[in-house]
Amino acid sequence: MVANIPIQKISNQFLEKQKVELFIQREDLIHAQVSGNKWRKLKYNIKEYQKEGCENIITFGGAFSNHIAATAAIGKLLNIPTFGIIRGEKIANPTLDAACENGMTLHFVNREEYKKKHQSKEVKNIINSIKKPFVIPEGGSNLFGLKGCEEIVQNFDFDIITCPCGTGSTLSGIISSLKENQYAIGFSVLKGADFLKNDIRKNLQLLNCENFNWRLETNFHFGGYARYESDLIQFIRQFWKLNSIKLDPVYTGKAMYGLYFLIESGQLTGKKILFVHTGGLQGIQGFESRYKLKIF
Repeated sequence: MVANIPIQKISNQFLEKQKVELFIQREDLIHAQVSGNKWRKLKYNIKEYQKEGCENIITFGGAFSNHIAATAAIGKLLNIPTFGIIRGEKIANPTLDAACENGMTLHFVNREEYKKKHQSKEVKNIINSIKKPFVIPEGGSNLFGLKGCEEIVQNFDFDIITCPCGTGSTLSGIISSLKENQYAIGFSVLKGADFLKNDIRKNLQLLNCENFNWRLETNFHFGGYARYESDLIQFIRQFWKLNSIKLDPVYTGKAMYGLYFLIESGQLTGKKILFVHTGGLQGIQGFESRYKLKIF
């Protein structure tokens, strides 16, 4: 499912003027429904599920979660029953509709109980009601997910590796795989995401990684998770028009916008940069429905 992932060069006068070489690793092309870092995070979780002889998979996510959609899809592909514990009130949207179509059973819990996760009596009751469950945390963010993300970068002919950040797991795996002369930059899609720096450091400890050649940019969230401003939508549309590559407004669009800002400011002059396209395109339809707009 992950063989020969293409790396495309982005060429334009802006990049030439800044003396920057920019390439995109098309993780979004791994699979139509299980793409990008979601496949990477699920890969070793699925292997552990099989190793432990479990019969069902339970995971967590919000109503627009790419991880929920991907887990349901891979469950259908591998004939594994899946259950999603969904944050918030019961709603219907394209993401959850797709999860249901792929066989996932959804359990909605209020935000207060969801925040407690395994300390919640309601969540415990759901898990205990399912036979031989294998529990995957929100976003697939555990050691198995980190191990998968360590495998993302396989071409090391780049000065800088960049990616969007939600939980920080993808960036953590990338950092762990870096060579001494390389540097990683993550772009947080969350507002007030300084806490992620500590999460990333904890992830690196789990991976026995002592690399310090990274940083997290926290100024390109556009108001917070799944929020947007008109500048972001215009940038995504222009990028599609010029490069025929779709970015999503929740993750990759914000990260690419931030990367272009750093390039324009002269911070990355003369560098050869790899941008990891982490997928998430399935979420565009739900985003458009939520905000009543059309991106492409």
